[in-house]
Amino acid sequence: MRRFFVKNLLFIIAVNLLVKPVWVFMIDRTVQNTVGHEQYGTYQALLNICIVFQILLDFGLTNYNTNLISQNRDRLRALFPAMLTTRLLLILAYTAIVFIAGLLLGYHTWELGLLSGVLTIQALSSLVLYLRSNISAMQYFKTDGVLSVTDRLLMILICGFLLYNPATSAGFKIEWFIWTQIFCYGLTAVAAMFIIFRKTGIAPSLSFEVKEVYAIIKKSFPYAILILLMSLHMRSDMILVERLASKDQAGIYATATRLLDVSNMFGIMFAGVLLPMFGKMIAERQSVQPIIKLSVNMLVPFAFILCITAFGWGKEIMEMLYKNAGTYDGDVFAWVMAAFPAYCIMYTYSTLLTANGNIALLNKISLAGVIISLSLNFYLIPMQEALGAAITSCITQTVLAICYIVFCSKEAQLPKNIKWISAHVAFVILLAAVAYVVKTTGLHWFAQVAITGVAGIIGMVAFRFVSVKSVQLLMQKK
Repeated sequence: MRRFFVKNLLFIIAVNLLVKPVWVFMIDRTVQNTVGHEQYGTYQALLNICIVFQILLDFGLTNYNTNLISQNRDRLRALFPAMLTTRLLLILAYTAIVFIAGLLLGYHTWELGLLSGVLTIQALSSLVLYLRSNISAMQYFKTDGVLSVTDRLLMILICGFLLYNPATSAGFKIEWFIWTQIFCYGLTAVAAMFIIFRKTGIAPSLSFEVKEVYAIIKKSFPYAILILLMSLHMRSDMILVERLASKDQAGIYATATRLLDVSNMFGIMFAGVLLPMFGKMIAERQSVQPIIKLSVNMLVPFAFILCITAFGWGKEIMEMLYKNAGTYDGDVFAWVMAAFPAYCIMYTYSTLLTANGNIALLNKISLAGVIISLSLNFYLIPMQEALGAAITSCITQTVLAICYIVFCSKEAQLPKNIKWISAHVAFVILLAAVAYVVKTTGLHWFAQVAITGVAGIIGMVAFRFVSVKSVQLLMQKK
């Protein structure tokens, strides 16, 4: 099982590394530099409003469906029409309610026009995620990996032409960015439906059995509450910065969180593979401890390398990537990235709790996160603006990560390993010391970052988080 996990995960990481960094740095970042902080900050605030209300769009169907089909793939034929119908009904309800929320928040003509486009993007994106959940639940991870980058690859081609072609670059508008995403997500949804048909023979169809649709909504309701609570403590910060500070501050916060989103790409890929795999292992009563340890060893040290780098050279990184960036931007970036190790812990441990059916417990943990996040944001943002939101994110996600570890160890009966935990703590302390010494050398900052990164990789091998022998063993058929 570990060999299957690693081979599929490495394939997914490879295809995402080829596409998504290009999207983020060559397209998304260039769009912000082209249209300016104010327009892009408005777009990001509207996007986060849509994400906060994602409970109405997804209603937990994706995780519920993945968990169910991974344990019994024969259920797909019976469930698919009702699931697809439920998804379309939720899209209609979601669109109406989010648009009303936009009106209540004080958005006007141009902003409401953007909101309509962003709503369409989110609706199509959610449909694609649901369709992909069927493919990954059937353990077709490589096919799902290709689909996960199809939309971005199409966007790179179209937006790249618009941004870098002299005839169109000067007049580029945020609206062009939105319409391109709508077109590309639509094509990806069609491709996903075609793949499901080829793999299973199931054609897209709708079910108008009210009882069947109601039963699905009822069973997925706990998952929906979880999505709502997680959206609030993970995504409300952008909205609050734009409303409590300014659109310009929202743009600054967007520049910092963009790099966090790139980093989180790896954690999301892990979670995407782990959820159906955990579901199958639990159904077959296999031990999940080896996969947990492997995931943490691959994710968390890598996260701390990026976190320490952000604190040491955040200002230089932001100045390299964005116009008019300075010390303040670097500080925001550093605190945003400080939450990354906690996110990596969440992607592993909360995914196990989801597969294990501990949704009520996850909801309680997430509710605590909402209370902490909103309380700190309302206190810190008026005083420190985007920096206050970044500090809040770090504190909130760190507290939740500790909760995930404690409760997951209890519910899944994971053995305590003080030596393993101590190794991770020692790794962080030593790497921070190396970064501090390197900064005093007077070398160019890029060389300092490179030395720190190499030291981190050596440390991962020295502490046996990653070893050549273990990789070789995982690749063996027996």
